[in-house]
Amino acid sequence: MWKSSYNLLGDILKKIFETIGFISLVCFSFFYTNEITSVIKENDDLLKQITEVANEYEIDSIDAKIIDDSIIPGVSGSSINIDKSYDKMKKIDKFNSNLIVYENIKPNISVLNKYDKYIISGNEKKNEVSLVLLNNEDIAKVLKILDKYDVKADFFVDLNWINNNDKLVKELINNNHIIGSINSSSNDINYINTIVSKINKQKYTFCYNEEKNKEFLNNCKLNTSYTIIPSIKAFDNPLINIKSNIKNGSIISLKINEKTINELPLIIEYIKSKGYDIVTLSKIIEE
Repeated sequence: MWKSSYNLLGDILKKIFETIGFISLVCFSFFYTNEITSVIKENDDLLKQITEVANEYEIDSIDAKIIDDSIIPGVSGSSINIDKSYDKMKKIDKFNSNLIVYENIKPNISVLNKYDKYIISGNEKKNEVSLVLLNNEDIAKVLKILDKYDVKADFFVDLNWINNNDKLVKELINNNHIIGSINSSSNDINYINTIVSKINKQKYTFCYNEEKNKEFLNNCKLNTSYTIIPSIKAFDNPLINIKSNIKNGSIISLKINEKTINELPLIIEYIKSKGYDIVTLSKIIEE
């Protein structure tokens, strides 16, 4: 009886040691294979070539610029993902710059979530500008012009207009225009943001003011909205005003009236002729 139990225990231990040995062999083989692969890869001329030129393709990020209580968005940089670039190029076994895989490098100081600062322009390194349209009248007329030129813009409206223009609100948002608030109370800002989000959630929400106002800024901050102060107030003679002041990152504010509607096609054509991209505020603040 004792001898039989002893033999059984021996068999069990033998199986355990065999299993441990097998697992160890598999682990060793896996480790050894990986080590061999790494050594071969490190000595690959293609990998060396990618590594050598990596610095040439690197673009430094630019931090957001903070000026007291104002901020100008930064710009993301990029660097080569050496391993992913190598894997793509290895399929053809030669260097090809079109197959480079980049990684995004975010600025150390970013506009993201800086709701306690006034955004006064986009970054001057980007040839982008935004059109901000005010007043609640004749928005439908403006929309027709924008659609004709395939331009997206930013409409800042009040609570009364939101409540009385359901169809137009949906049309603006579903066509990738931005709706922001010119109301000053926190409750009104929250209501407009809620309506906008229910239709088709905007990536960011915005408030608009032409001058600095701490109470207004704080109300926007409480509603996680960015506060915009335009860099160009093109209210009188808008086309002439824009021609004289436009630059990279300009946030151009226009009042919707007969003069603006008449000049808007010329304004769009002029801006595009100068090589600027007309983008929404959501795009112009992206880093």
